[in-house]
Amino acid sequence: MDRAGIGRVCLALPATELAHSFGEDHDVYKVGGKMFAIVGGEGAISFKVSDIAYEVLTEAGHAAPAPYMARAKWVQVEDPASWDEADLADHLKTAHALIAAKLTRKARAELGLGHGRENAV
Repeated sequence: MDRAGIGRVCLALPATELAHSFGEDHDVYKVGGKMFAIVGGEGAISFKVSDIAYEVLTEAGHAAPAPYMARAKWVQVEDPASWDEADLADHLKTAHALIAAKLTRKARAELGLGHGRENAV
């Protein structure tokens, strides 16, 4: 999946916004003001994953721990075009849901994301 495809997937998720917090060459996707995915200037993508997905993806060599974000269970994929598009889209949806679930109940309600943790994956 290329940068444009990643953008289409991310921006189709509820209450997602695109920011350029780290410069114009970095696409930062946020929900409720919190990042869930970043596409870097050279095309690598980093995104939030569950604890289990972090272990599986990094141990199998499908992804590397994301610089500066590994402690928060983020992974980095150097070449997103090498991944199956449906799999990457599923990971991005999960990243969105993981971050959205950590928002306050009030914030989720204001964003139209529901009142409980039903969006958690």
